[in-house]
Amino acid sequence: MSLSSQSTVVAAGARALVRQCDRAILSTAQADEGGWPYGSLVMTACDYEGKPIMLLSDLAEHSKNLSQDVRASLLFDATDGLENPLTGARVTVMGRAVLTKTLTDRERYLARHPSSAVYVDFADFKFYSVEVTRVHQVAGFGQIDWISAEAFLCETSRMTEFAAVEAQIIEKLNRESMDKESLYGSVSLVLAGDDWSFTGIDPEGCDLRAGSRVRRILFDKPVTDLASTLDALKELAGRTTTA
Repeated sequence: MSLSSQSTVVAAGARALVRQCDRAILSTAQADEGGWPYGSLVMTACDYEGKPIMLLSDLAEHSKNLSQDVRASLLFDATDGLENPLTGARVTVMGRAVLTKTLTDRERYLARHPSSAVYVDFADFKFYSVEVTRVHQVAGFGQIDWISAEAFLCETSRMTEFAAVEAQIIEKLNRESMDKESLYGSVSLVLAGDDWSFTGIDPEGCDLRAGSRVRRILFDKPVTDLASTLDALKELAGRTTTA
């Protein structure tokens, strides 16, 4: 299959699966064992483009491996609960896992995984961003696609303004969740309810968490800036109210 022949729908579906998952199996090449593949569970978040973000300790086997070979793959699995898991969707993201000190990467990861705040500032913990090279999606029997990095990653050139205020918007959505007279409160009540809280907003939707459960709500169409993001949230709330 040609990497360049993938449809927008296929790429968007793969990206949505990666965004909705909060964990993955990370595989790296063992630095001291002749490059044997090593896989284990990691917690993940995504940046606005859809690139996975991880927080790893320097003591972890993966960190040792990545110090010698940055190539990595992440398996995102959405088959939980299926009687036959092979009929479900899963996505493998291949790329180069590199250190990142981008503030939004840190903020988005911590919002997704608040318990990591306890150790995030320990000297041996560092954030990694996966520079995607290509993606492999299996959406079920016979539904197999290779997706180029260009097709997989979301356009975010106009999200700078929103990135600067995302944390404040999420804080207001969660803080004012019981205030029906507030714009943020009315949106939060409709979309999240009493148990769920917002953890992230990106060009294609918003992420929520309730204890160990995670949930993702997609926008009707991608947003490109702060104004369109607020409009999308209001539209989602209105659609849910009238459904």
